Amino acid sequence: MFEAVIFDWDGTLADTSQVVVASFQKALSDIHCKISGEFIERRIGIGSKETFREILQASKMRFDETLIKSLAEKKIQTEIKLSGDVKLFDGSLELLESLQGKLKLGLASMNDREVIDHMLKTTNTQRFFDATLTANDISNSKPDPEILFKCALKLGTRPERCVVVEDSIFGVGAAKNARMSCIAVQTGIYSRTELVNAGADLIVSSLTKKEAILCFAKIDL
Repeated sequence: MFEAVIFDWDGTLADTSQVVVASFQKALSDIHCKISGEFIERRIGIGSKETFREILQASKMRFDETLIKSLAEKKIQTEIKLSGDVKLFDGSLELLESLQGKLKLGLASMNDREVIDHMLKTTNTQRFFDATLTANDISNSKPDPEILFKCALKLGTRPERCVVVEDSIFGVGAAKNARMSCIAVQTGIYSRTELVNAGADLIVSSLTKKEAILCFAKIDL
């Protein structure tokens, strides 16, 4: 029997891809580095600093951790400024409301704490979560399971009693590495085949498929 559901934020509960891409590109413009939006989108979920490292490596630009930290800070500030453009996906609120009080709810995002706290406040969704973990709380990025293990610990439950809801192959991989069940939602950039290959136990087209999600989580409709 499941005791908790752990959600991702970017691309899962909230449609943030355009804002995230724009925030990365704005920071990169200060060092005259250009990268495609798709390159960035396919790395949402591994954390800002790791994404910047991969971008600069791919661009064959020299960097050190001081530069990475500076870029990440600029990205955070731009993302907060653009947060008014972020909308919850259809079905997000309805699903959270259906789960609240029946299972413990966690949020495990590889975005930065400052961004997530701001987004939760502006969307009035902080009220749903019993535990919120971000990139600032861990040392290893998804698909490493660290963030999910820590979230389960804060929720007071065991990994095998958790269901993870994710949109990226990194998040699905983290769930499987944590020995957690995983529902993948096709609201990100990844194909059904990629999500299947990553190990998703259930794939839904969107969070409006509430019945399928609640059935998987063994919640009475």
